[in-house]
Amino acid sequence: QVQLVESGGGLVQAGGSLRLSCAASGRTFSTYSMGWFRQAPGKERDFVAGISRFGSVTDYADSVKGRFAASRDNAKNTVYLQMNSLKPEDTAVYYCAAKNSIYSSWQINAYDYWGQGTQVTVSS
Repeated sequence: QVQLVESGGGLVQAGGSLRLSCAASGRTFSTYSMGWFRQAPGKERDFVAGISRFGSVTDYADSVKGRFAASRDNAKNTVYLQMNSLKPEDTAVYYCAAKNSIYSSWQINAYDYWGQGTQVTVSS
């Protein structure tokens, strides 16, 4: 069982930056690849970024490539999402998720555990 808690969301102006954190419980964090997803009001939950078990492989949605960066610190059981050059269309609730495999996935159903989400609002 893995419990995930996101933090770091908030209100930021367009062009600004935020860093989201996702803290995981348990001693097996390094066995999970991690994903970041987001869901805007009235829209489906979409993949944003993923990172492999030991952080060697990352993957990004086209909409955030070059602006967002996923990283992890397995010693701290934490995964991060650095978000730069934020745009109003990045406004959403951001979720982290854990997948019991080496590599992350774009597919929501591939993930075993989810956090409760953190709100990110980007003003124009």
